[in-house]
Amino acid sequence: MGSNIGHPRRQIARAAAALARLPATRLVGLSGNYLTAPIACIDPQPDFVNAVAAISTSLAPRALLRRLQAIERRQRRVRTPDATRNAPRTLDLDLLIYGRRHLRLAQLTVPHPRMHERAFVLCPLLEVAPATAIPGHGLARRLWRNVRDQRVTPTRSHLNR
Repeated sequence: MGSNIGHPRRQIARAAAALARLPATRLVGLSGNYLTAPIACIDPQPDFVNAVAAISTSLAPRALLRRLQAIERRQRRVRTPDATRNAPRTLDLDLLIYGRRHLRLAQLTVPHPRMHERAFVLCPLLEVAPATAIPGHGLARRLWRNVRDQRVTPTRSHLNR
């Protein structure tokens, strides 16, 4: 989960609550929030707040993706065909891993093709599921070594801990 406009911490908190309400789905883990620098952006933009949620679901991958995109739309995420990649956004919900499955569809690739290169994914992922293996890439904790120079700073959380 990521957000860098429209009160990012609130966006993440609302998204986590919405995930917990999805049908046939249970929220099993939720990381803290992390402040991270935008990656590969053309124009300057605010830092992102990122988090990772672990869910258990019987929804099929495409059905889950549709539900994630519906949550994004409810939180005013606008996707346009001409949108700049990595543009500022109210909410970005990516389906990172779906068990051990590999999928390559027009709108969905699982595991997420760049997750193993991004500290803003690996750091909160390791908090939620430290033994996670990314299909085709190996253990997330080993991949962390390659990205730990990327800035990832814990920040106030959406949870009242």
